[in-house]
Amino acid sequence: MKHIVVVEDDLHNAVLFRKLLEKRGGWRVTLTESAEELLALARGGDVALVILDVSLANTRWQGRAVNGVELCRMLKGDPATAAVPVMLATAHAMRGDAESLVGESGADDYVAKPIVDHAGFVEHVRGLLAEAA
Repeated sequence: MKHIVVVEDDLHNAVLFRKLLEKRGGWRVTLTESAEELLALARGGDVALVILDVSLANTRWQGRAVNGVELCRMLKGDPATAAVPVMLATAHAMRGDAESLVGESGADDYVAKPIVDHAGFVEHVRGLLAEAA
């Protein structure tokens, strides 16, 4: 069973991600706001995908606040985790915003929040996982 780590600080969004990914996708999901937990899990080798909220209110790394763009750069800059696909989740979905965030972060993909098309989101994740396999 593929393992997906979701870094999300909004409880409603986190629960929605978990329900969609576990119940509709059949994947194992870990929810966290911790940069340390994310990096440890990703370095552990069994993470198939990371979904990162762009705006993280409570996430810190070595005592300073970090957002999803910074966490993505950390993952992509570490040889042990660089191959793990990363999807940014953002409410900043104006034309060009998501694309510039992907370019700035090195992420593999993005999804706009709120997620309205649940089946479409699951298929999007399924496609991203298939590309990474």
